[in-house]
Parts: sequence; C-alpha cells; structure tokens
Amino acid sequence: MKVILITRRLAIAAAASMLSMAVAAQNIKLGFNGDLSASPSAQSGAAGVLGIQAAIEDINAAGGVLGRKLTLVIRDDQSQPPRSIQNMSDLIDNEKVVAVFGPTNSGNAMAWKNIPNQKKIISMGMIGGGTDITRPVSAGADNYMFRVSMVDREQVAGLMAYAKKVGYKKVGLMAETTGFGQGGLKDMQEIATLQGIEPAATERFAVADTDMTSQLNKMKSAGVDAIIVWAQGTPTGQLMRSMEKINYFPAVLSSWAADNVTFYDAAGKTLAEKPIFMRTMVIAATPKQKTLFDRVKDKLAAPSAFPFTVHGYDAVQLIAASIRQAGGTDGEKMRISLEDLKAPVEGVMKTYNKPFTNIQHEALTAADFAFVKWSGGQLTQHADNVIKSLTAADFKR
Repeated sequence: MKVILITRRLAIAAAASMLSMAVAAQNIKLGFNGDLSASPSAQSGAAGVLGIQAAIEDINAAGGVLGRKLTLVIRDDQSQPPRSIQNMSDLIDNEKVVAVFGPTNSGNAMAWKNIPNQKKIISMGMIGGGTDITRPVSAGADNYMFRVSMVDREQVAGLMAYAKKVGYKKVGLMAETTGFGQGGLKDMQEIATLQGIEPAATERFAVADTDMTSQLNKMKSAGVDAIIVWAQGTPTGQLMRSMEKINYFPAVLSSWAADNVTFYDAAGKTLAEKPIFMRTMVIAATPKQKTLFDRVKDKLAAPSAFPFTVHGYDAVQLIAASIRQAGGTDGEKMRISLEDLKAPVEGVMKTYNKPFTNIQHEALTAADFAFVKWSGGQLTQHADNVIKSLTAADFKR
C-alpha cells in the first residue's frame, strides 16, 4: 500500500513538473543585456529594467501577448564589451529570448550588433545613444537594431544649431575615450562641418580622469568660448571641477549624460547648473508618466533616471505590438512588423504612429527632445530666445 501511495505521489509530482514545463515553454522570453553595476551610467540601466518589468507586468495582467505571458531574463554586462558579447550569445542561443533590450553603454552595442543581425533577433535599444548602433551592418542589409531613446547625432544637431545661432566665436570639442565618447566626437566633427563651424581645438580624456586642466588650458589658449563635450556623467562633472580650478568658464553644451545624478554629485550644485543639454523628458508631466513614476520612484537611484524607465516601458510595448502583428515570435516577421506597424502603440512617452521604416529605426528624434539645465537641484526645461527661434532648417544631420 505504501509503495502504491509513493508511486501515486511521484506520478502527481511528475505531472505537475511536466505541466510547469509546458507553461514555461508557452512563455515569451525577453532579455536585457546592459550595465547594472559598474559604469557611471549603471543607474540608467537599472531604471530601464524597472520600465521593462512594469510593462511586462501590465501586459501579463491584461492577458499577455497572443495568450502567452512575457518573462524577462536579465544579464549585467558590467560595462565590459567581452562580457556583453557573451551575454548576448547566451540570451539568444541558450535562453531563447525573442528580443533583447539594452545595452546601457553604446560601445557594447557596437561590439555585438552583428550577433542579433546574424541570428535575426530584435535588439531594442532604450539607453545607449550611439548614432551607429541602429545603422545596418552593410548597405541594403536587413537590420535588427531598433531603438527607443536619445540618439547622439540628433542631440549634436540640436547643440550645434544652438551654438551656430548664438554666434560663439570659437567652439571647442571634448570627448571621453570610450566608444560613447568617440562616437559622439565623430558626430560633432561631421555636423560642425555641415554647420560651417571650424573647431578651434579638440581634446580627449579618459572616463576615469579627475583632472582635465591640461586639456582646458589648451582650450583657453585657443580662445574657445563654447565647449561641446561628449562624456558620461561623472567625467563631465570632473570637467566642470577642472574649469573651476583654472577659473575658465566657457559655455558648455553637453551630452544628455549630464542629466545623470553622477554628474550632479561630481560637479556639485553650483557647477552643475552651467551646462545645457538635451533629453527626451524633463519631468513626469502627463497622467501616464506620473502614474509610472509613482510606481517606481522608490526604486530609482535618482528621479533624473526616470526617462530610461519610460523608454524601457515603451520598448516592451513596441515589441509586444510587433509580436501581435507578426502572429508569433519569428524574428524576421517581427522585424518586418516593426518596420510597418499598422496600429498606433500607446506608450508612456507618447503614442507611436509608424515609428519605424525599413531604413529608419529610431522611435524618437530631435522633435521629441527638449533643452534642459539643472536648477536648484532639479532638472528644468531651458528655453531662451535662441532656442525659441530654432527651426527645422537650423538642424543639420
């Protein structure tokens, strides 16, 4: 009798296990691959994951996608390209995800963008803004790299247009030596040419540098009255500290990494208020944005990271829409769907009406960006007379 009872229990346990495996097999796996712990931008990665998780919760609560639940597999690449490459292969080949979000750092995306293109798996960026991330690997090639976030070249176009219209006499360019910094520097040099601006000086610095006085003295000697800088939050803050050391304060136009609390902490309140930069949002303004912010605010490293939460949320909604339209999770069909979404997708940032085409894989462009500054410890929209006067004709790309 005891043997029969044990046998029955084993049979029930086996059946339950098989049922659990069957349910798991029906789930649609999504992946995140980005820095959550190492670089100055790690808090942006963490904020993005919060948005991805919130969207998955909402979609699953509404019945999932095509009747299937979404799940998320998270990999921290610790800002290291080799680890990020390994993570991407693991997520696609072993975890069998149907789309990957991230990365936090643009250089890592450039290190592995060939993988999703070869495997025909969507990569939906929602943090790193490197211009080349969403460009096809070769002319006319199918492209599986999409993005819902800032784009470096669009920011540069805005900042250069501003510098041109203000009429600064001598513009200097500075950038960190990471993939992010050097990609931005390439954009700055190209768009400066389009704007008819001849940089008076160009300098580089390492992401961990704390003293840039040598580079700044060269800028000062060249008579630079405006510096456009492409770097992450902490080194940009250290740049402002270095300006203070030699009492040299040209106008500073910065990458959006200056919105990061790591910049504010490194620069301090007074110096943090000097740069002008761009970002997709200033504060949570709409009812949807306020609701999401209230939901995640206690988990954010700083309120300034919230736009990445929004981008993560909207990125999932776009992926879900592509699966619905494709009728499944085939990567090629999802790509084709994304490039021609038939129905508007309601996001938290905005409603996306045909955000992508077969040649344009950016869901957000300069029209979605705002000029921003720190003021009194808060991010505030900056709208001087020059910004108000900018028109589409002023932007060169």
